[in-house]
Amino acid sequence: QVQLVESGGGLVQAGDSLRLSCEASGRTFNPYAMAWFRQAPGKEREFVATINWNGINTRYLDSVKGRFTISRDNAKNTVYLQMNSLKPEDTAVYSCAAYYSSNYYVKSEAMSYNYWGQGTQVTVSS
Repeated sequence: QVQLVESGGGLVQAGDSLRLSCEASGRTFNPYAMAWFRQAPGKEREFVATINWNGINTRYLDSVKGRFTISRDNAKNTVYLQMNSLKPEDTAVYSCAAYYSSNYYVKSEAMSYNYWGQGTQVTVSS
């Protein structure tokens, strides 16, 4: 089992930056692919970014490319989401997720992820 705890959300203005963190505990962290998803009120959950187990492969939602960066520090069992140039449409609950994988490939489908955190609220005012 893997437990995931997010932090770093908050209320910011458009154009500001935030860095989200997701700390994992439980089973060995290294062989897991990790991802961030988000869900805005009244909308379905959507994929934001994912990173493979050793950090050499990433994938992003088109609307966040160039603004968001996913990274990981396996020594700290933590994955990060650096969010720059935030927009009001980025407002959502952001959740991290994980699934066992020790290869290069990553997945953007939520159903592929076995473990989920509780989420952290990000609110961007205009």
